[in-house]
Amino acid sequence: MTRELRELRQEDWDTYYGTLELAFGGVAEAKEEHELWNALTEFDRFFGTWEGDACVGTTGSFSFRLSVPGGSLVDAAGVTMVSVAATHRRRGILTSMMRRQLDDVRAKGESLAVLTASEPAIYGRFGYGVATEAMKADIDTSRVRLSVPPGTDDVRLRYAKPADVLDACEAVYARRVSERPGMLSRQPGWERLGLLDPESERHGASPLQCVVAERDGEVVGYSRFRVKPEWDAAGPKGIVRLRDLEALDPAAYAALWRFLFDIDLTSRIETRSRPKDDAVLWLVSDQRRCEIRVADSLHVRLVEVGAALEARTYRTPVNLVLDVEDAFCPWNAGRWRLTGDLKGATCERTEDDADLALSVRDLGSAYLGGVSLTSLSAAGRVRELRPGALAEATTAFGSDVAPWLPHGF
Repeated sequence: MTRELRELRQEDWDTYYGTLELAFGGVAEAKEEHELWNALTEFDRFFGTWEGDACVGTTGSFSFRLSVPGGSLVDAAGVTMVSVAATHRRRGILTSMMRRQLDDVRAKGESLAVLTASEPAIYGRFGYGVATEAMKADIDTSRVRLSVPPGTDDVRLRYAKPADVLDACEAVYARRVSERPGMLSRQPGWERLGLLDPESERHGASPLQCVVAERDGEVVGYSRFRVKPEWDAAGPKGIVRLRDLEALDPAAYAALWRFLFDIDLTSRIETRSRPKDDAVLWLVSDQRRCEIRVADSLHVRLVEVGAALEARTYRTPVNLVLDVEDAFCPWNAGRWRLTGDLKGATCERTEDDADLALSVRDLGSAYLGGVSLTSLSAAGRVRELRPGALAEATTAFGSDVAPWLPHGF
């Protein structure tokens, strides 16, 4: 049967989304999740592969603004809802959808595409490199103590219904975005993601709770979390499941963490996505009892090498010629001269001899400053062609804080 790859139509959304759910195990999401993702879908950015009335492949992207080193927000395509029906694997469907999507992203003038991967091994062949990591932790609050900075006791904490303080929490989040690469400036509608609380996602825990931190009547931080009550013969051992925590200063940040540590009838905090350099690591008395793990999070693809490298700044002055390999988007392949510093950058085509040679995938990994070019070189993925160029590039591309994606999409 003839296959057709076409833009998603509103009347086909349920069929399209059903294909996606089946590919991810066949468990239907809650009604409120369906409604949110339907409302956020930008139909001219989503594509389906169809055989007659049957949808056999899905992909799409959201129009995002991504924070990069230097604090600028860069237009980026947030690739999402990628699936191929199990009956149609190994027929080139995924490759054709990735081809159509990246061509479309380029036509829209976006220099970056980003995604989170259910199976990370898939996307390297399309030029995506792991650029951020997320820290997971299970903190034994019965044995770990906090050391908080001066001023923590001056912060007022209060419970609030998440919806009632949504605007104030979003204002705190917005002020944080430019301070850390990898964060997303939430576009209209995306604030609803912070309130999403389907029963199916609670797994025995409470509905979503919220505590805000205030100083002089102003909200300076917030935490959203659930509490799962648990007991054994020795007594209570409940779990605090942290979803979000943002604060504008160290005292507010510490006050929120201290509150979470002190919730009655609990002895553990679980968090599944924090920056890998999160300051809580330096508040706790014992990192070993926090059971810290780190895993890949945001994957970055440079759709337009020149524009992407010009969009960020560089920690030290840099003047390098990069020889970029990009088989999937050949318009990026070749040599580029990158000149930049903390004030800005230019990146243009050149015929000059190259200083470093690397793939667009590895350039994507290094782009947000969280992956060292020296580490990639040690793995044989970056080649130094001029002595000293690798050290120059590694320092310039670095970030003072670890890049981090605060939520999925």
